[in-house]
Amino acid sequence: MEDDLINEPKEFYNSERDFTSLVAWQKCRDVKLLFYNKILRHLPKEEKHNLDFQIRKASVSSTANIAEGYGRFHYQEGIQFYRISRASLYELKTIC
Repeated sequence: MEDDLINEPKEFYNSERDFTSLVAWQKCRDVKLLFYNKILRHLPKEEKHNLDFQIRKASVSSTANIAEGYGRFHYQEGIQFYRISRASLYELKTIC
């Protein structure tokens, strides 16, 4: 019963048309994986803690905000989350 509250009814869900099908989300995910797999391990020791945390937070935010915006009912509400995602990408750009 509790799973029914969390999961979208199967008759309304189309796996080919959710936030993971958005090119923007896919590219943000690629950026996130790039930072996680290539950049974070090469940070200087003195920057490891603070910069590592900031990079992780911004890279996760880029994909999470697209997902949340996609799930919003009103178009304008979704746009605001997409803008936040874009801002997170700019934050990552200034870090490196």
